[in-house]
Amino acid sequence: MRRYWMNTKKIQFVWIAIGLCIITACSFKGYKFNGASIDYTQTKTIQIAEFQNRSNYVWGPMASMFNNRLRDQFADHTKLIQVKRNGDLRLEGEITQYSQRNKSISSEGHSAQTELSITVNVRFTNTKKHSEDFERQFTATATYETTQSLNAVQEELVTQMIKDIVDQIFNATVANW
Repeated sequence: MRRYWMNTKKIQFVWIAIGLCIITACSFKGYKFNGASIDYTQTKTIQIAEFQNRSNYVWGPMASMFNNRLRDQFADHTKLIQVKRNGDLRLEGEITQYSQRNKSISSEGHSAQTELSITVNVRFTNTKKHSEDFERQFTATATYETTQSLNAVQEELVTQMIKDIVDQIFNATVANW
């Protein structure tokens, strides 16, 4: 019985080792589990311009929150070196909309929920493969109960929406999803 148990453990160990080898080796031509599909032999740098808040309604911290999150996303999930000019990949744009609107009405006829929305216009240039260039808008929304004030929920909801938009931008630019 003891010999069977030791053989079973050896087989489990071998399968675990094979699985780990497969997982760590899964980066074929720049394809990674983080979603980035970059050919690092040709594309080495990224230039991320400062995105200004050009919306009619401006919440002070939003532009810097967005810019930091965008830069961090590329730093954390790619091997691209961020440069100030002449990047192989270039991202620029602006926050074009930050607004709120009534989303639902209560049975008493009052607003029950408010939807907050952010839209960012992005111009992407791939100097190594211009067929991937685009200009596109990315939007994210979040809803909050009207019984809460915008000031009470704004930072949390804006953080959530920025994460969503940055993920969309990342997928559209380097993940080719």
